[in-house]
Amino acid sequence: MRFRPFRFDTAVLGSLFAPRKPRSPLLRLALGVVGLGLLALLVFFSVFVGAAMIAAGLAWKLLRGHRQPARGQTMDAEYRVLRKPVLPSH
Repeated sequence: MRFRPFRFDTAVLGSLFAPRKPRSPLLRLALGVVGLGLLALLVFFSVFVGAAMIAAGLAWKLLRGHRQPARGQTMDAEYRVLRKPVLPSH
């Protein structure tokens, strides 16, 4: 007896959720206008939210003020400049 693995046919499921354009030209136009309106609404709200975030950040900085670090919180270090190694020419 031979075992055959079960294969799920995705063609039926794919055609079930495939987007289809309506045949009526008026309905196509109406859905296009609705889609453009939804896109404009999303862009408007994203610009509004971005501007609100920038305004909140600026207000936070203005209200908090510019504070100088205390004396004990600064780091002192010594730096040494290293020269780039020269490759030997053949």
